Amino acid sequence: MKFELDPLPYAKDALAPHMSAETISFHYEKHHQTYMNNLKNLLQGKPEAEKSLEEIVKGATGGVFNNAAQVWNHDFYWKSMKPKGGGEPTGAVLDAIKRDFGSYSDFRTQFQTAAVGQFGSGWAWLVNEGGKLKIVTTGNAETPMTKGATCLVTCDVWEHAYYIDYRNLRAKFVETWLANLVNWDFAAANLK
Repeated sequence: MKFELDPLPYAKDALAPHMSAETISFHYEKHHQTYMNNLKNLLQGKPEAEKSLEEIVKGATGGVFNNAAQVWNHDFYWKSMKPKGGGEPTGAVLDAIKRDFGSYSDFRTQFQTAAVGQFGSGWAWLVNEGGKLKIVTTGNAETPMTKGATCLVTCDVWEHAYYIDYRNLRAKFVETWLANLVNWDFAAANLK
């Protein structure tokens, strides 16, 4: 694999005022980059270095897994947001949400509860598991992709994802993420 971060899909200030350029700068250039640097150092000169990131995540354990999965999770997270995102989705995503959660309002409540309730560091995900949408949370570097689920979008609930802008108000961050940032077009592409 190439041990370089994917470029952000938007400018660092593009998600303001809901997520500041300062948050994105620290999160992408410091946290995300550190996981990539660690992964490169762990795999340098090893056969695994020739595999794709997804193959590494699915086959690794320990420090290699933690760093590879965090690179993958963050790559996915950046794509899970867009400028002027959020709100109720349309099309196949909305149809699937209504089918599996009853309504968008019910989905939003359940996603918010799961994301806020994730103890400590982790992630809240909307996934497709066997043709049914589910909300799952994972701790630390874990990712539903390793369990065979198709990830649609994720919200990072590690404190570094929101602390600069929201301090300790994780609930406010998740509410804002759903209302203004989530990229339903990305979810739709992953649902296909």
